[in-house]
Amino acid sequence: MAAESDVLHIKGRVLVGPEEVRDELWVVGGRISYDRPAAAPAVTVTGWTLPGLVDAHCHVGLDAQGPVDAATAEKQALTDREAGALLLRDAGSPSDTRWVDDRADLPRIIRAGRHIARTRRYIRNYAHEIEPGDLTAYVRREARRGDGWVKLVGDWIDREAGDLAACWPKGALTEAIAAAHEEGARVTAHCFAEDSLTDLVEAGIDCVEHATGLTEDTIPLFAEHGVAIVPTLVNIATFPALAAGGEAKFPRWADHLRRLHARRHDTVRAAYDAGIPVFAGTDAGGSLAHGLIPDEVAELAGAGLPATAALSAATWGARAWLGRDGLTEGASADLVVYDSDPRADVRVLAAPRRIVLRGAVVG
Repeated sequence: MAAESDVLHIKGRVLVGPEEVRDELWVVGGRISYDRPAAAPAVTVTGWTLPGLVDAHCHVGLDAQGPVDAATAEKQALTDREAGALLLRDAGSPSDTRWVDDRADLPRIIRAGRHIARTRRYIRNYAHEIEPGDLTAYVRREARRGDGWVKLVGDWIDREAGDLAACWPKGALTEAIAAAHEEGARVTAHCFAEDSLTDLVEAGIDCVEHATGLTEDTIPLFAEHGVAIVPTLVNIATFPALAAGGEAKFPRWADHLRRLHARRHDTVRAAYDAGIPVFAGTDAGGSLAHGLIPDEVAELAGAGLPATAALSAATWGARAWLGRDGLTEGASADLVVYDSDPRADVRVLAAPRRIVLRGAVVG
């Protein structure tokens, strides 16, 4: 592996943007340069180069039972790195993963703090479980602990109703989201169903995770307010199995999941066509494995997004949305090189030739 101080030469096709293509770049002192350095390169890599991929919804430090130890969290982060995901938005975790920031060999993480959920309305050991009167205080707390994001659980199964239901009254949401914005944080929310979406948008939400409940009534509302979605289609693919497992106890919920699953691709394509920003995330770290971002991009393309839009959801567009550099002069050299043009076939992402993180070849 090349040390960060070595000069790397990346040549071939450098995809600075969907249409902006350069012939080469150099990595000097861990940074990108488009000016040829005096020193000879220690390593030359040829291929099609993208910014390091973004998984905009994952959970480092979490598994199906709750928080995990540091060794397990390290394996999760390394698995994402091996898939080319070099920037992760951790959409809720009870684990303290700040130690990852001190590791030059691990992906960069943008944290949303710990999930905030209604009492007994989410997965055990995951979230702060509170009532609406405490929502603003907990949102302020997590805004200060995170990296510019807060994660709410917007809906979950209501066991008395036997189906998905909204978790928060609109007034509590409005106050809490305003508090997050005062703290300089954006707010996102887990939402599977339909009936929580209008209140969340009108309360000022910035993003919705999953968003399977979008309809012809709420899609225009999202577009008007510029609310982004992260569909996590590789996670939504598990809905039929979840429905089968819970059908005996909650038949309405199971039927609802199946209907949401059946229209998932149409929902995402309709959102994209309406101008809603769509970003790629996997929901890895709960019951789903890490390292699935190439699969998620392929799912977005399968839903009907143009190849460049599906790629942008995990590269250029996602980095801009999260306020992180791409393949720009002076930026940290976080990039992935492939054998062929991913704009022609996004499935190329499943087989990176070289992975460069902070200027070092790590894969």
